[in-house]
Amino acid sequence: MSKFRHSLLYSVASVAIAFFVFWFGCSSKPTGLDKYVAQNRKVEVVKQKDGRFILYRNGKPYFIKGAAGYDHYNRIAAYGGNSVRVWHTDDAKRILDEAHKNGLTVTLGLWMQREREGFNYYDKDLVAQQREELKQIVLKYKDHPALLMWGVGNELYAEGSNVKVWDAINGIAEMIHEVDPDHPTTTTVMNVPKKIVNLIAERCPALDVLSINSFAGLHNLHDELAKTDWEGPYVVSEFGGRGYWESYLTWWDAPIEQTSSEKAEFTRKFYNEIILKDTAQCLGSYVFMWGKKQETTPTWFSMMDGNGDETEMVHVMQELWSGKKPLNQAPYIAYVKLNHQYAFDQIYLRPEQTYLGAAYTFDPEQDSLQLHWEVLPEIKSEDGNVGNEVTPDPLPELLSNIKDEKLILKTPKKEGAYRLYLYVRDGNKNLATANVPFYVMNY
Repeated sequence: MSKFRHSLLYSVASVAIAFFVFWFGCSSKPTGLDKYVAQNRKVEVVKQKDGRFILYRNGKPYFIKGAAGYDHYNRIAAYGGNSVRVWHTDDAKRILDEAHKNGLTVTLGLWMQREREGFNYYDKDLVAQQREELKQIVLKYKDHPALLMWGVGNELYAEGSNVKVWDAINGIAEMIHEVDPDHPTTTTVMNVPKKIVNLIAERCPALDVLSINSFAGLHNLHDELAKTDWEGPYVVSEFGGRGYWESYLTWWDAPIEQTSSEKAEFTRKFYNEIILKDTAQCLGSYVFMWGKKQETTPTWFSMMDGNGDETEMVHVMQELWSGKKPLNQAPYIAYVKLNHQYAFDQIYLRPEQTYLGAAYTFDPEQDSLQLHWEVLPEIKSEDGNVGNEVTPDPLPELLSNIKDEKLILKTPKKEGAYRLYLYVRDGNKNLATANVPFYVMNY
């Protein structure tokens, strides 16, 4: 072979190898923090030169000021919010359409089956079937103008220690990026469990954002996240008052609920001191829950009642989102007592006896207040599935001599745990709530 031919073949081979390396490098999936390079997508997370992460929507920075829930979207928009979060797609078209109508975006949750419900993440066929079912949902809604982000699963780690769960989540996130490159992917954890977050960082490279549900746990969110391997951005996907699992308990294990006003100040504090303070990794938040929800009690997470009357938490979020206070503020409950005792006093009462209930309430505008009292038996989800809880029927026959802030309660014959609830309304669609747990027994 002549030197010329040898040199020519060498040059061609070199060019081919260089082209192959260039082509492979461009077409391979980005790993680590490389995926946060701007690519001019509809929605994308971009890492800035100074290390900050910013969510962009249609080329403009987009900080999430959102609420988790399925109703009252017009109020989110009117109060200065811009997004909603839901954790399943059962009513996806209505949710997306309603959000779009009100100028809001949606983090749309893709519900993944849980192991306690019989799903086996070691079964490759089942995992593939679930991925294909979710793919059809993604294809159906990926072009909706209200879509912001895909939520892949919700607190799945709580169902077991099977690491195959994370492989399944990553597989779904990869599928989403293939069929819908215009919207980021996320998954949700409760607080920041180091072991779980490290598994996500290791086994779920296709996830763009970490979503964190955290209530009282928000106080050390920044420190706990810094101890993990997660280096990307996050969203506080649920926050609000203290959760029932992190509250003080009575001696019979009933969690003591904050008043609606205490929840409001709790929410304000953490929004200002935790969520807004992190300008490097936090992309925004979703307050929980925008509407009414039965979970442990009918009031624990409910920012509104069934009629849409608003608690002080709604007004706090309006002020935080828009900088404007409501024209008429919610009433306030300073305390509720039963038998001259507060909830922390461990209230034990004898069956079929009468006791005095009392409260102190006021209204910032001195509106005339309407007080409604009721007693409900305590409930607890035996299977741990709080999503299936149903509010028990009230026991009106136990209450008498109701005179606004005072009443007489006659305890039931049946021993067990109960709560005395107080609802205070001001006639302007505003509401305050409080309750006190008590236990009936012969002693």
